[in-house]
Amino acid sequence: MIARRYRLREESDVRRVRSRGRAVAQGPLVLKYLPNNLEPAQNRYTVIAGKRCGKAVQRNRLKRLVREAIRGYHPHLLPGHDVIFICRGTVEEMPDLTTAQQTVHALVSRAKLLPQDHDAPKPGSAITTGWASPDIPEGTK
Repeated sequence: MIARRYRLREESDVRRVRSRGRAVAQGPLVLKYLPNNLEPAQNRYTVIAGKRCGKAVQRNRLKRLVREAIRGYHPHLLPGHDVIFICRGTVEEMPDLTTAQQTVHALVSRAKLLPQDHDAPKPGSAITTGWASPDIPEGTK
């Protein structure tokens, strides 16, 4: 689960990113991103899976895999963006976490959200980071 303060929750914010944001696609995922004006600068994320991805069980599995892959890359991404991952494939196209990590890594690299000198985990490695941030106390929004 994405920490509450990192979720892009408002429908108007999601619509704004989907309509004005830049898009990058790779296999079963599309990444849309748009700079935000939050203070302090931080990223907000949401994952969308439509009915074309399968029934509820398959859609929820896709979203869980993508969220877990994002969790590993979150501390290494450039802050200050609203980010939407749109699942357009099925569970067969993204069967496991390693595939999700590879796809997310390719997308954030192509979108230039990952700095050149990053030390982000390699796809397939264990995710050792959480959603906690040293900048913002855990109890605040």
